[in-house]
Amino acid sequence: QIQLVESGGGSVQAGGSLRLSCAASGYTFIPNCMGWFRQFPGKEREGVAHIQLPDSGTYYADSVKGRFTISHGDAKNTVYLQMDSLKSEDSAMYFCAASYWCNYKDRRAFRDFRNWGQGTQVTVSS
Repeated sequence: QIQLVESGGGSVQAGGSLRLSCAASGYTFIPNCMGWFRQFPGKEREGVAHIQLPDSGTYYADSVKGRFTISHGDAKNTVYLQMDSLKSEDSAMYFCAASYWCNYKDRRAFRDFRNWGQGTQVTVSS
């Protein structure tokens, strides 16, 4: 079972930036797929971005494209989400996710994630 621990959430004004971090442990081998999801109150969790080994290829939801950047750390078991130009509608609980394998490179890969962190709250005030 992959364990995931997020950090870096908090409160920021609209237009500001935050950087989320996630470290994976307990894995048999480094997960090939890592990503970020978010959940608004009363809504289902939605995929934000994912990154896949071996080439660190990325995919972004349309709502964050051009504003958020997902990246690996040097050890590849860490993933970051740099969030710039934040909007009030980005306020949500953000979850790190991982899977040993993803079957797709596009939005369909969000269905492949099986391991989740506890979540970190991001609040953007206008």
